Amino acid sequence: MKEHKQYCTGCSHKESINKNISRCPKCGEPMEVELIKEGKINYSTNKGQTILERYADFFPYLDISREDSLGEGFTPLTKLQNLASDLGLKGLYLKNESQNPTWSFKDRGTLLGILHAEKLGYKKIGTVSTGNMAPSVAAYASKFNLKSYIFVKETIAEEKLNPILIYNPKLFKVKGDYGSLYYKTLELGEEKDIYFINSDVPLRVEGSKTIAFEICEQLNFNIPDYVIVPSSAGGNIRGIEKGFREFKEAGIIDKIPKIICAQSSGCSPIDKAFNENKDKIERFGNPNTIAHAIENPLPPSGNQVIRMLKRNGGFTVSVEDKEIIEAQKNLANNGLFLQPASCVPLAALKKLRKEDKIEEDAKVVLIGTGGGLKYTSVFEKYDFRYNEINLEDIKTI
Repeated sequence: MKEHKQYCTGCSHKESINKNISRCPKCGEPMEVELIKEGKINYSTNKGQTILERYADFFPYLDISREDSLGEGFTPLTKLQNLASDLGLKGLYLKNESQNPTWSFKDRGTLLGILHAEKLGYKKIGTVSTGNMAPSVAAYASKFNLKSYIFVKETIAEEKLNPILIYNPKLFKVKGDYGSLYYKTLELGEEKDIYFINSDVPLRVEGSKTIAFEICEQLNFNIPDYVIVPSSAGGNIRGIEKGFREFKEAGIIDKIPKIICAQSSGCSPIDKAFNENKDKIERFGNPNTIAHAIENPLPPSGNQVIRMLKRNGGFTVSVEDKEIIEAQKNLANNGLFLQPASCVPLAALKKLRKEDKIEEDAKVVLIGTGGGLKYTSVFEKYDFRYNEINLEDIKTI
């Protein structure tokens, strides 16, 4: 059997996939599993088919079992006809990742990471999170009977803690720079034998491929012109692009959509570097945005996202908090309640259409990464009103 490799996205240094290596030992850039160039979709009629069973050819380096799944993937691709008409688009869709087991896209990569950790013999796993990855890793650790170590920033919204703690992890609120915490935990992992499934480690990126695979099938292989992804560390956007690329290499699709990296103006290090035509990101000073889930001032995959976008022909955009809130209202008016970070793609699309950077009659897919109940403090930005009435007066409304 072929031994699969992982390679450095910066200098192309190669290592066996049977090693827990997140960053290149030579240049420090993120590692990535080599491109799978051959494969087909497993069109099984089994009702309980999992995403890893369906796309098994694209994960040949893992042993796959149905019992491993919590039901991640197969999320809806919702057509937004009214918004498409308003924006003059041929088609507009939202990939609703809030329908995963812990209400965000993170479950896809967490499952892959844990399967890899188990294969390598780890008994402890961990992660660094602003809110979505933490409950995901804690939940899957519980399922697999592994110890989990969760590190969150000190300023995490209090309402996000209990949905993590319910899974009984060891949780630490950390004082200090969040951008540096990622690297500190990788050092800790080596010392304490903990497999950290952080934001852009190779197997988490691999999990995000399945988002692209599903979009292709759900659109009957009529590939969109653009896919807009809210981006923080950069792992998810890398995985989505890689998924389209693998399907093209395998001959399943004939083109790859342009990928757009969408960020909040309150924390937009990738957008800033890309638009200044720089090859490397710089730490974003004083991040402050309502889109907490994408508030990473020093994204560990930032440089690779820039390289990927240049290869892909995509680009970046950032939007203000007021635009994010307006987009959240727009989505709610179409029956979808998503967390602020998930509304960034729609806000970005509206801005790009005004600036004529996305052509009329384009087909666009927005990636909605997590559900609105993950951050209910956003309600403070709204002026909600309700009515009170006596039962006997109900017919007077």
